[in-house]
Amino acid sequence: MSTSPSPFPVLWLSGPPGVGKSTAGWALYRRLAAGGTPVGYVDIDQLGINYPEPPGDPGRHLLKTGNLAALAANHRAHGARCLVVSGVVDPVAGVDRGRLPGVDLTLCALTAGREELSRRYRGRGTGPEHLARVLAEAECESLGTAAAGPPDVRVDTDGLAPAEVVERVLAHWCPPTAAPAPPPEEEAVGERERSDARVAVLLLCGAEAVGKSTVGWEVGQRLQRAGRPTAFVDLGQVGFLTPAPVDDPGGHRLRAANLAALLDRYAALGTRRLVAVGPVPDAATADLYRRALPGAALAVCRLDADPGTLLDRVRRRGAGQAPPLAGDRLRGAPDTALRRVAAEAARGARALTAAAVGDHRVATDGRSVAELADAVLRLWAADAPDAG
Repeated sequence: MSTSPSPFPVLWLSGPPGVGKSTAGWALYRRLAAGGTPVGYVDIDQLGINYPEPPGDPGRHLLKTGNLAALAANHRAHGARCLVVSGVVDPVAGVDRGRLPGVDLTLCALTAGREELSRRYRGRGTGPEHLARVLAEAECESLGTAAAGPPDVRVDTDGLAPAEVVERVLAHWCPPTAAPAPPPEEEAVGERERSDARVAVLLLCGAEAVGKSTVGWEVGQRLQRAGRPTAFVDLGQVGFLTPAPVDDPGGHRLRAANLAALLDRYAALGTRRLVAVGPVPDAATADLYRRALPGAALAVCRLDADPGTLLDRVRRRGAGQAPPLAGDRLRGAPDTALRRVAAEAARGARALTAAAVGDHRVATDGRSVAELADAVLRLWAADAPDAG
């Protein structure tokens, strides 16, 4: 007798900017993983970095939700029992649950009083000019005025540390104790949107803290400003799964599957260039990404730096001189730990050089982000001269 497929549990922590969604979401992910639950994590903002904005989808909320469905299916296929999501939902329409087939969604709204929310938002170092919008969104959510109805759960975070927020969330939502029954094999990787267009993909790799994300973001922003439909994917941010499969400890198969799913969906919207950033430790891993993107023109570009440069960049990350991202082990770390990471990065850089990973190598020592973006764009243009 065949077992009917079970919906895949997804817990989405929502709320206005500054309420602590990402912090609580990451803490919950780590808590479930430490307790032995195979779990994935994604920040919803990472699933909508595609320009221009799709017509009729202000804020890219529908795009992000559809992308979430694809990633949920891939996480499930790679062993996750559930997925933790953090990020803003459409304050008017809510979440379009019809775009999440096969998902058992629990939408948990984190709330905070106006004074607490104002204090947290200003503490992020951003200006007060956006505060009125933030407070208006918080009021909309508190009244449950979204067309899709109120959230499933509300958790008041006033005066609570992240660990305490996690405890309150878990009082309302229980993680699965067993793996959900799998869907049929043909549905295991979710619905795919195909496009016949050939998309040019740049994969920037290199040692930790070499500058992959910084340079990749600048490349993507330049293409956007030039009017070229472009997407950006941080492979690390779409590949959180604990524990990693025993036969894929680096998690590259999941990252490649998620990259392929996002590429398909972005191509269907007219995207013709995609910038991806992430580690590629060896030629076999580069080949894995090539096989995952059979219809794309993939160029792998490795950024390189000497040990002194890597140490300086590791320390900058440790001091918070980079956008805060989930899983950043450098931010706020003591100098002894940063030195160890820098030494590991230097060994990794030497190994990448010895293995000649990548189609291109760009030395980053003593060069600005603008100069590096120039160099990368020249190499990429030579690889994919006809891309839009």
